[in-house]
Amino acid sequence: MNIIVCIKQVPMVSELPWNAKTGTLKRELAQGMMDPSSRQALEAALRLKQGRGNVQITALSMGPPMAEEVLHQAVSLGADRGVLLTDRRMAGADTYLTSFILAEYIRKLAPETDLVLCGSQTSDSETAQVGPQLACELNMPAIGWASDIRLSGRTLTVERHVDDFLETLEMDLPGLVTIDQGAFAPGYAALGGIQDAFEASGVEIVNATTLGLDKGFNALKDSPTRILDVYSPTTRKENRVLKGAARSVVDQLFKEYGKTISSAMGKDLKPK
Repeated sequence: MNIIVCIKQVPMVSELPWNAKTGTLKRELAQGMMDPSSRQALEAALRLKQGRGNVQITALSMGPPMAEEVLHQAVSLGADRGVLLTDRRMAGADTYLTSFILAEYIRKLAPETDLVLCGSQTSDSETAQVGPQLACELNMPAIGWASDIRLSGRTLTVERHVDDFLETLEMDLPGLVTIDQGAFAPGYAALGGIQDAFEASGVEIVNATTLGLDKGFNALKDSPTRILDVYSPTTRKENRVLKGAARSVVDQLFKEYGKTISSAMGKDLKPK
């Protein structure tokens, strides 16, 4: 079985300046790290591999040359190989073209892929779009926000929480699954894994020409998404003082804010 885990390198800090002309983060101004959601997707793949000798895990990333670091990290954690899609013509891609480029790699260079795992959403953009768009590009079934996955033959059983319900779904492979945030708590790299990562022949680098992209392809110009503005939200607080006897204050509190409090706590709170 061949599993591809889509991994993204994200900035370690969120307060990065934006390029006003291109609407993209100036990622070169901060150190990178493996996106936490991608890390959970990798952990899901590693658990599927446990006890199975015929599972091959490929960590696939698209980004600048510095993104190679997170692929070496993926190998140290247990992935069998890392592949980096990098080219100036791919830079600045929105989610639509990112999904297209990832799909081009899988279609042309990894057609034997059985399962694609992605994080639900990345910490630097939180669009939650790449996974579903990639499934559409590959024309394969997909399940989002998985909290547990189990494999039996060519059938994948997926559990997920949706609208306070626990759903159990089955999907025949090939397919794509995005992993819910908080599921599959990551482990640590063993010393042997770190040694394997250093001794590995290296991460495979794939450029636009290898993927067969048109010579005129320019992800920044061709991306249909346009960022109109970037700003930091401000939080506004309004203080109210409730006066009177304790009983009347509690009654007034629940009368005016009972629904909000109940929603936040997940309980139906009514004064007795």
